[in-house]
Amino acid sequence: MTIRVLIADDQEMIRDGLAALLSSDAEIEVVGQAGDGREAVELARRLDPDVVVMDIRMPEMDGLAATAELHRDTPADAADARPKVLVLTTFDLDEYVYEALAAGASGFLLKDASAADLIRGVRIVAAGDALLAPSITRRLIGDFARRRRHQRPSPAATAALTPRETDVLRLLARGLSNAEIAAELVLAEQTIKTHVGHVLTKLALRDRTQAVVFAYENGFAG
Repeated sequence: MTIRVLIADDQEMIRDGLAALLSSDAEIEVVGQAGDGREAVELARRLDPDVVVMDIRMPEMDGLAATAELHRDTPADAADARPKVLVLTTFDLDEYVYEALAAGASGFLLKDASAADLIRGVRIVAAGDALLAPSITRRLIGDFARRRRHQRPSPAATAALTPRETDVLRLLARGLSNAEIAAELVLAEQTIKTHVGHVLTKLALRDRTQAVVFAYENGFAG
């Protein structure tokens, strides 16, 4: 199955470079390029990409606002119908990354990531998994969680998780994909997908990235 990708960056040279890298993979098709966030939103609605590779700092509308706009007014049970957003950021402590996760991004990579990491990242978020740059995942999520403790779900919601769902949440916090969690727990991948769906529903979380944030915030990660 071909993964349709839209690239959003205000620098044409970077857009062309990313397009060339991604197009080198036979299963990835770059369907469009946008020079700012507003154009990215418009093209995403018209071209229906699976993944938007999104820069943060852009004119007209930045990547944060564009990400939020792409996820606005979309019911949680229709999450698969909207494009996944993979944010590219220059600095590993970029303040905007926190807001990108809150806006609905499925993850982020640093702009110095290798071509192989970029392709892998697109594949991961297209499959519905979360992706966070490995070098800073724990620091980023830990800090993000401390900033948002006031939004923590109720204890009753946490208690609603079954022991198996709790196991899945802990493994989500480690950044494992459904296939990797299935191997860890010796269960079918479809069963893991069902458990992940139950975790998101019970905790009123939008996606896997928010589940990782929740896990760090509430002591399920370690």
